[in-house]
Amino acid sequence: MLKRLCLMACLLCVCAASVVQADPKPVGVYEYTLRNGLQILVRPDHRAPVVVSQLWYRVGSADEYGGITGISHALEHMMFKGTRRYPAGEFSRQIAARGGRENAFTSRDYTVYHQQIGAQHLEKLFILEADRMQNLTLPEDEFVQEMRVVTEERRLRTEDNPNALTFEHFNATAWLNSPYGIPVIGWMSDIEEYRVEDLRAWYKRFYMPNNAVLVVVGDVEPDTVHRLAQRHFGRIRAGTLPDRKARTETPQRGERRIIVKAPAKLPYLLMGYKAPSAITAEHAWEPYALLVAAGVLSGGNSARLPSELQRRRELVTSARASYHAFAGRDTLFTLSAVPASGQSLLTVENALSEAITQLQQSPVSSTELERVKAQVIADEVFGRDSIQGQAMQLGMFASLGLGWELSEAFAQRIRAVTAEQVQSVAQRYLQIDQRTVAWLEPQPINPDNPPSYFEGHLR
Repeated sequence: MLKRLCLMACLLCVCAASVVQADPKPVGVYEYTLRNGLQILVRPDHRAPVVVSQLWYRVGSADEYGGITGISHALEHMMFKGTRRYPAGEFSRQIAARGGRENAFTSRDYTVYHQQIGAQHLEKLFILEADRMQNLTLPEDEFVQEMRVVTEERRLRTEDNPNALTFEHFNATAWLNSPYGIPVIGWMSDIEEYRVEDLRAWYKRFYMPNNAVLVVVGDVEPDTVHRLAQRHFGRIRAGTLPDRKARTETPQRGERRIIVKAPAKLPYLLMGYKAPSAITAEHAWEPYALLVAAGVLSGGNSARLPSELQRRRELVTSARASYHAFAGRDTLFTLSAVPASGQSLLTVENALSEAITQLQQSPVSSTELERVKAQVIADEVFGRDSIQGQAMQLGMFASLGLGWELSEAFAQRIRAVTAEQVQSVAQRYLQIDQRTVAWLEPQPINPDNPPSYFEGHLR
């Protein structure tokens, strides 16, 4: 269940006694806030008689600390294990019986529960979610059984996955005291020490309406959604949220390097540079320039890494750059690659470094810049084509505190990026002293116990 900006001018106005409600914007998003603090976002989309409902809790691995790492993810599992009204498995059964589907995921900054179902069944979704927001029972026997599932999930996805294992060690090396160094699934030693009381305390601490965002997109009328939400969530009391410490990352004072040795068929390389997010950036344009820089390097087949390193020079079988602008804290601008047969990790690392140097020394041409910006915008638009994608965008921005309106200005912000800005962020942030490098050096594979994952596929 692990895992996926100009503010609009209109200010929110006060409407009705029970909510703070925004006038609908041209994009068709309606916002309500219940008295207990639950934020509700509704976007009607009448293309099909279905609806997506998502409940976003503002809690994730970034709220954790040593000894209980991964507890947000563990609680996500237990949210399906029942209340007095709906015992273990009943939540999923109720959704399936109505032809719907449901799931959940945990990230660094939030935990999300989502369903897609016929629009006529929306009220039932609200009944189920409101019930487990306040009445989770967390029985000991279900806890013991589900933690075995979490342990196996970690083993399959990380312990036996050499690339994922390398990334986990790389990430923990890059961050000294930022909680972003914590793996979302948690360290195995912590998972094995969980007690059900730990999950009960975490549930009580963070699962409350004033720490949540309810997003509904689909064949609905906004006022009806608000009325149903008021009926089923409105009676839940707000809680007192804990103080969240800044846990600001200690300044990096030079390059960090690690070598990970694990059974694997192919070597693997990771390079990550400290970079700001949309929340922490000094200038609002910087995260968009970094997104474009990542697009220049690996945004499509004609981007620099696949065209130069993979096809022309045949140094790698794959290479990509990634940057997640929308996070609660500073993040990483990351490059990864798998060397081609006969090529060394050092050769590939030098080639990736050369690609960064080129970004720093020479402005991107106007033709390349426009192509990349169009690609970045197209990827964003494609992701929002479905009602699920629309809901994800609204929930992510609202949960991070950026304001959902910011998502509507994404294309405008990308179009405004200049070649000089791309060069500027490359020079400022993609510096060797702010870099962490990880090499995976493959070790012999035991044929009787091969890794669960190599060459890109789960066994």
